[in-house]
Formats: sequence, C-alpha cells, structure tokens
Amino acid sequence: MPAFVSAPQQDTLSASFPICGAGPRVSCVVDGDTFWHQGVKIRIADIDTPELSPPRCEAERVKGEAAKRRLRDLLNAGKFSLVAGQRDADQHGRKLRTVTRNGHSIGETLIAEGLARRWDGARRGWCD
Repeated sequence: MPAFVSAPQQDTLSASFPICGAGPRVSCVVDGDTFWHQGVKIRIADIDTPELSPPRCEAERVKGEAAKRRLRDLLNAGKFSLVAGQRDADQHGRKLRTVTRNGHSIGETLIAEGLARRWDGARRGWCD
C-alpha cells in the first residue's frame, strides 16, 4: 500500500545534490535513503535501501550504488518538500522525513523501480 503523506500545496525546497565526498556535507547524497540538505542530515522515513557502508555482498553494493545515484537524480530533478512524520529524528540524529514532489513520495518511485523497500521498522538484507 503506498504511503500517503500530507504534503505542502507547493514544493519550495531545492539544492544541487552531488554524491557526498570527503569534504564538508551541506547538500549531498550519502546513499539511497540518506542525504544532507542545507547542513541537515535527512533519513527518508518511508523507505529502506541497500547498505553501502559496508555492503554485505556484491549484489547489495551494486543495488545500493544504483539507489544512491537515482536518489541524487530525483532530488536534482526539481523542487521538493520534506514532510515530518510521527518521529522527528532517529537514534543517529538524522531527521526523519518523507520526500515529496507534487504530493507524491520520491521513496515510492524508488520502490517502484526496485531500488528500495517500504520501511516496515526492520532492516533486512539485500543479498540472495
């Protein structure tokens, strides 16, 4: 079942999102479900993507890299919104947000493309 969120009427956020490197992290993509926006670390609340640090197998690494690149492309495709849910942050201090564009979850796009799973509260492996 798709995640429905109460998104703003108009998307107002944007930035240029490269893949994060070794330098300061202001606006960049860490992996398929984590990115920095204006110096704030965001964990996409409605999805889980393959781990990259470290991946448990080659298949997880490959799919994780594809999810990371796709998230970068989706974030760079235009204005978006960050929608808070029931919890503001996770145990690592990352802000938990659903990312929407035109009222639709970007996470749902990653799920539809096979690069993410709907977040159900538990991490599961991506290796066969």
